Amino acid sequence: MSDYPLLNAFLTMMWFFLWMAWFMLLFRVIADVFSDDTLGGWGKAGWTLFVCALPYLGVLVYLIARGRSMGERTLRQARARDQALRAYVREAATESPPAGRNKADELARLAGLHDHGDISDAEYEKAKAEVLAA
Repeated sequence: MSDYPLLNAFLTMMWFFLWMAWFMLLFRVIADVFSDDTLGGWGKAGWTLFVCALPYLGVLVYLIARGRSMGERTLRQARARDQALRAYVREAATESPPAGRNKADELARLAGLHDHGDISDAEYEKAKAEVLAA
C-alpha cells in the first residue's frame, strides 16, 4: 500500500472516470448518427467511418458541426414520446368496457354479486338501472 500513494489513486480514478465518459460520448455520437432521419445513408456511413477511424477528432468535429442539432433532435424525440404517452393514457382512460361485454353480461355479474351478498338490494337496483340506461 505504501508503493501507491493517495494522489496516484485519485489520479487513477480520475483517468478511469474520463475514460468512461469518453466512451459514453462516443456511443452517444454514434447513436445520434443512426437516429438522425435527415442524414442519408452515405452521410451516416461517412460520419461512422470518421468517428471510428479517428475517434477523438471525429467526435470533436461532429460535436462542432452537429452538436446543436443533436440536442434539438433529442428534445424533439423526447417530446414525441411524451405526446405518444399522453395520447395513450388519454385513450386508455376514456376506453369503453372491454369488447364482448354487453348489458346481459354486466347484469349477470351484478346478479352474482347480489346473490353472493357482496352488494345490497339498493346497490343492486341502482347498478342495474345504470346498466340498463347505458
